[in-house]
Amino acid sequence: MRIIILMAFLLPICGFAQDSLRISLRQADSLFVEKNLILLAERYRIDAAQASVIQARLWDNPTLSTEWNLYNPNRQRVLDVGRGGQKIISIEQVIQTAGKRNKQVALSLENVRMTEYEFMDLLRILKFELRSNFFDIFFLQNTLNRYQRQIETLERTVVAFETQYEKNNVSLRELLRLKALLFQLNNDKTEILFQLTEKQKDLKTLLNTEKSVTPLVNETELSRYQLANYNVSLLNELALQNRGDVKVTESFARQAELNYRLQKALAVPNVRIGATYDQAGSFVNNYTGLTLSADLPFFNKNQGNIKVAKTLIDYQKGLQNQKINTVTNEVAAALEKVRYVENMVQSVDSKFTDQFELLNKGVLENFQKRNLTLLEFIDLIETYSESIKELNRLKADRVGAYEELNFTVGQELFK
Repeated sequence: MRIIILMAFLLPICGFAQDSLRISLRQADSLFVEKNLILLAERYRIDAAQASVIQARLWDNPTLSTEWNLYNPNRQRVLDVGRGGQKIISIEQVIQTAGKRNKQVALSLENVRMTEYEFMDLLRILKFELRSNFFDIFFLQNTLNRYQRQIETLERTVVAFETQYEKNNVSLRELLRLKALLFQLNNDKTEILFQLTEKQKDLKTLLNTEKSVTPLVNETELSRYQLANYNVSLLNELALQNRGDVKVTESFARQAELNYRLQKALAVPNVRIGATYDQAGSFVNNYTGLTLSADLPFFNKNQGNIKVAKTLIDYQKGLQNQKINTVTNEVAAALEKVRYVENMVQSVDSKFTDQFELLNKGVLENFQKRNLTLLEFIDLIETYSESIKELNRLKADRVGAYEELNFTVGQELFK
């Protein structure tokens, strides 16, 4: 009966393992860039912006107009446009002055660059989210595995105590205290499973997969997170060079300048040049003439739009300075977090984990030999479980702090 129950529990676990996507961080990065739906959709915005450049480069279409004689009373003919009749044909082309077309093209090109910078920033944000979830899942799974081993050990102990209780060798109080500890560990395990479920949901969405992800991480990969010789000034410089959101604010400022030049150019009237053919309505038959026209800028000199454009230059420069200030503070804060967490990690004795594992292995044996009291046994189990959870959380915080620094700088610093 026990074998059947055990198989019932193991089958779903085996199925889960087969469906799991076991990947390294580099593989996750590649899969993310290839399959993330938001990135795929965002690329269409770049294509649309590039199409606007094509449109800006196009010349205005010429205008063709004709006038036909509807009815000739002298000859009593309808649509008398042949010999002896009358028709007028005109064609006109707008010639843009003051470099309007080139200025519109320049503005469209800058908009394309801004769209590309927005894509870069989206990639930066989503990649940080991807890596945060990736490492959180790895360390949560480590914690879960330790908890599972503790629970299995404690379950065997409870079964043994139940047997001893039936023989009146242990008290009900001792048995219930062990069951309460088992209940507590199972509750902690459930909480970890809830966290894993949320992290898995986000990671699967980012990777556009329905499979659960099992991160493959080794100590070599974790050891590459070292601060080296980076300082605040260097990191600030890198952030201002690499971050997409900084480039977006710079692009907005350039667009404001370009728009101001365009609005000033729009104040200069365009020239319309054309030709006219008049069959019989002019001072001579079959008259051909050259036409030239332009608006007279007496009232509308585009003054309002020019003033708006000039004001927007100062506005965008203000936002640009604010962004620089924000990024500088973000870099400093991220660097401080790395230093804080590194100090915390260094404060933990390197032998602590090994010693604790060694002690944990002897806990059950010593308890069974009655070298430990029930309270000592429970205290050691609780201390071990809590310490393992906090240690993995500290490791996750360490990697997270370095990845946040990568995110803040906009560049992978630790390769």
